[in-house]
Amino acid sequence: MVTENLKEVEARICAACERAGRDRSEVTLIAVSKTKPVEMIREAMEAGICEFGENKVQEMTEKWEIIKEPLHWHLIGHLQRNKVKYIVDRVHLIHSVDSVRLAEQINLEAGKKSKVCDILLEVNIAGEDSKFGLRPEEVMETVQTIAPMPHVRVRGLMTVAPFVENAEENRKHFRNMKKLMVDITGKNIDNVSMDILSMGMTGDYEVAIEEGATMVRVGTGIFGERVYNYS
Repeated sequence: MVTENLKEVEARICAACERAGRDRSEVTLIAVSKTKPVEMIREAMEAGICEFGENKVQEMTEKWEIIKEPLHWHLIGHLQRNKVKYIVDRVHLIHSVDSVRLAEQINLEAGKKSKVCDILLEVNIAGEDSKFGLRPEEVMETVQTIAPMPHVRVRGLMTVAPFVENAEENRKHFRNMKKLMVDITGKNIDNVSMDILSMGMTGDYEVAIEEGATMVRVGTGIFGERVYNYS
């Protein structure tokens, strides 16, 4: 199932890139493996996937103990400051930095391990009360505050768009994310590269790609509906 689903997702990504006049190489597919068993992750690996997204630190670290291959693991869920120390030297990218205090903790823990941790700033682009993330008007100041931290590198932005029946409803949010990214890029802030725009999930990743996403996070579209026993 996973292999066939991946073929479908890949075809859709290619089609979206073609519509947007973009090269397929500009978009990274992250297979969101939260709650999924290791066997399904291995099937995705055999199909060529090496980028995997997890929501919870504990689940990520448990999977690390089983899967020894050199994959890129992405922390895409809300990160508590007291959990940073468990992942800071092994995670490829933290997508969900939503405060200066969290960035400070990442900087502290990465410094202890002589690492530089790549992060994205999470933006609550639609202003939903139920979502984590910075308000759009807070992002520029937050970037400028985090930029001087020696063990953190701001690579771009991430958002979790609203759950909608029609993906077109999220186009405006994706477009606003791209604009925000361009605005920050224009400031030429040291230690800030703004080369990653992580947005779009199973229901709307094609629209996200059309509006400039460089990373899409697809779970259900690859692995099917969630299961909660992954041991």
